[in-house]
Amino acid sequence: MPSSRPPAARSHRSAPHKVRIIGGRYKRTPLPVLDLPGLRPTPDRVRETLFNWLNHLWGGEFADKTVLDAFAGSGALGFEAASRGVAQAVLVESDRRATASLEALRARLGADNVSIVTGDARAYLARPAAHFDLVLLDPPFGQDWLDRILASSLQALTDGGMVYIEAEAPIQAPPGTELLRQDKAGAVHFHLLRAQAKAA
Repeated sequence: MPSSRPPAARSHRSAPHKVRIIGGRYKRTPLPVLDLPGLRPTPDRVRETLFNWLNHLWGGEFADKTVLDAFAGSGALGFEAASRGVAQAVLVESDRRATASLEALRARLGADNVSIVTGDARAYLARPAAHFDLVLLDPPFGQDWLDRILASSLQALTDGGMVYIEAEAPIQAPPGTELLRQDKAGAVHFHLLRAQAKAA
């Protein structure tokens, strides 16, 4: 989750100082949550639900999958994917303090399947070589990020790839996608979309 959300839009509840990886190789590893404006790690229950969905849809096969966490923040989503054994998890985050924390965690875990990028998610997704089986979008609320980044996220998918989205309200599946799953936890609506196969 990115740290660029303005202080005025912050939740009335403070972000936890730590969350934990809930499954896989790095299960129970604590993830530090820096005191940065707008940092809103995906809760344990939501991550558990998401990865249960993925486990079902991928038939338990994570080892051949590539994942982009476009608003990494604490790294909760990206490191959860790495823990489950994906081939590569790319974590993009614009705040250098957050990326320094992510780099330290990667080094501590020896997580060779994690790449960390300091930069803008839109610029990264615009790269021609960016293709992923799953793009994770947990952008700041109240800044119209989905309108600005969803199209490029869909373009960056492999055939039949999926986009996970957290938002303030339920979303409709855009043309060329199907809504596979959706749920709600507190004020967060979360969704899993699959892109229709591209024409040959």
